[in-house]
Amino acid sequence: MTTTALPSRLHHTAAVTRDLEATRHFYEDLLGLPLVATWCEQETLLGKERTYCHAFFAIGDGGALAFFQFADPADHAELVPDDAFCLFRHQAYKVDGATQAAIKARVLAAGITEPRFMELEHGYCHSIYITDPNGCIIEFTVDAPGFESWAAEKRASAHADLARWLAGDHTPNNQYRAATHG
Repeated sequence: MTTTALPSRLHHTAAVTRDLEATRHFYEDLLGLPLVATWCEQETLLGKERTYCHAFFAIGDGGALAFFQFADPADHAELVPDDAFCLFRHQAYKVDGATQAAIKARVLAAGITEPRFMELEHGYCHSIYITDPNGCIIEFTVDAPGFESWAAEKRASAHADLARWLAGDHTPNNQYRAATHG
């Protein structure tokens, strides 16, 4: 039997919210999970320019619960259907580069391609997404070199970044992402 490297821990789970402040209040103020990063993003997803906020709440093992909020309610309606498949609902696992490469190779060798397999460079991490036979999306992510210092920066600015987003300033703040939209 071949031994396969396992993910080291949960990186994050992802869900979508229509009200990030109510979500922040519940997870941070009520449950005690600190807001540790607020990424304001703008990119082309599924053929359209999308603007959204991605807020992360820490759990004890270094993982996080993450929530997306779209600037345009039409994006929410389009991308958050009631069925099981939704790119913005997934489980993400932290892996090293070799483990991610091995998973990718196995998936591609099995003939799994888009839309069931997708690869994204986020700047702060590199991810592959695989949709299981039940429509569940699993992400395997490798943090970029320098991520620990970036995480400290985001922890320091998380509340200010969220306040800016909630006040209507949807300017992207991910300086680590390569320009992928035009």
